[in-house]
Amino acid sequence: MFKKILIANRGEIAVRVIRACHEMGIAAVAVYSDVDRASLHVRKADEAYPIGAAAASESYLNIQKILDVAARSRADAIHPGYGFLSENAKFARACVDAGVKFIGPTAAAMDAMGSKTQARQAMERAGVPIVPGTSRGLESFEQAEQVAARIGYPVMLKAAAGGGGKGMRLVHAPEELKSALEGARSEAERSFGDSEVYIEKAIVNPRHIEMQVLADEHGNTVYLGERECSLQRRHQKVVEEAPSPIVDADMRCRMGEVAVRVAQAAGYTNAGTVEFLVDQQKNFYFLEMNTRLQVEHPVTELVTGLDLVHLQIRIAAGELLPFTQDDVKIRGHAIECRIYAEDPDNNYFPSPGKITLLLAPSGPGIRRDSGMYEGWTVPMDYDPLLAKLIGYGSDRDQAIGRLTRALNEYFVGGIKTNISLFRRILRDPDFRAAKLDTGFLDRMLKQKEDSGTDSHANPRAVEVAVIAAGMFAVLGSAAAGAGERAGVNRNVGNTAKAGSNWKGMGRSEAMR
Repeated sequence: MFKKILIANRGEIAVRVIRACHEMGIAAVAVYSDVDRASLHVRKADEAYPIGAAAASESYLNIQKILDVAARSRADAIHPGYGFLSENAKFARACVDAGVKFIGPTAAAMDAMGSKTQARQAMERAGVPIVPGTSRGLESFEQAEQVAARIGYPVMLKAAAGGGGKGMRLVHAPEELKSALEGARSEAERSFGDSEVYIEKAIVNPRHIEMQVLADEHGNTVYLGERECSLQRRHQKVVEEAPSPIVDADMRCRMGEVAVRVAQAAGYTNAGTVEFLVDQQKNFYFLEMNTRLQVEHPVTELVTGLDLVHLQIRIAAGELLPFTQDDVKIRGHAIECRIYAEDPDNNYFPSPGKITLLLAPSGPGIRRDSGMYEGWTVPMDYDPLLAKLIGYGSDRDQAIGRLTRALNEYFVGGIKTNISLFRRILRDPDFRAAKLDTGFLDRMLKQKEDSGTDSHANPRAVEVAVIAAGMFAVLGSAAAGAGERAGVNRNVGNTAKAGSNWKGMGRSEAMR
């Protein structure tokens, strides 16, 4: 087993991995940019090293700086988290060359799945169902016209090296195709340094369902059940849950077996996720494979009782999977909300700044993976994800109830967050009835906003209530102290003026 692991990331996922290391008796090494010097992951780590300026290209994306820290700290392995270098085959190879273990798949597996067109070609050869379209990049607008006419509109243009919704365009009619192709290519080039774009049939109102897989380095591969990821904004997941409300045992088995086939076709090891689009008839099609740990991994951990980060580390250390497919059981239901520093009233614009007050929820069935604390300044240089709030229950209704209660307890002062959005989602009748697809959130957001009389829907009302409660507590304590010093309300029988005798006596003792 490794003695020391470097976490090549920041924020809540770095804190998550550091905690796993400590649970396993492994020292954790953090790296940080100039603006992250006071971040929570730096405070939690056993060692922390600066790696450059705020710009990711000068810090968290700088392979050589990270490897230099690994050498200086004598780390045995590197965990990349998600984002940044987590799916960078060049980084995986550089780790091998430097003699440090990369906790993830091999560079060859990343290459096989990193290009969407190459992945589609590999899945065709493996007999995996894929969405109709091209498995190679479009060479011209004329080719795009011909393919679109053959498979029928609407169609989706996608960046071959894409992810996170970048380089994607939905095209409803032929007259939209040319400008959409130009826009997709331009965005793909800016985002990934690769302008290759392919085309596929757009499935109307699909569900986005993914399957978690694990593979050790001895040829054993298992699936750990699915996650429903249909609630998205701008092709970015917002709410995830496990299991999917529409997947029964038979469908789970069929999807899982396909996911295992995908992983084996790529020679995959460690944790990965196979993503599917599912149509209204429950037909599923391979979309892509994410060759890393997912943001939404906690919902799978809660319903399976497995720790994916522990398993990632053990697999990378050469251990066999400690269970078989038959041992994997799904129990209960879990739902995750991604808490972002963004302003829902200003088109979800990022909201950096100092966190002046933090009231974090807890209680039965609540898990919070967080990278923030009161007094910390949220930088404007990175993805605005602050934390993940997960509700778990014996069934979906209980999970919704617990998560709703926790959201009503959650308050982050000094910056804007999207907590109010989740309160609205969880009370939506269609969400509660599990009538979900990838267009659900856009439709909901276009509906008329609530009147604002409900404090659960109005973040300003919640803020005012919190401030008022704080003032009441401070001023009430001051008044009680003044009264005690002046000998007021010493008559415990004067209940009309003194209120509860128990409270009065308790405050008197406290002031002494």
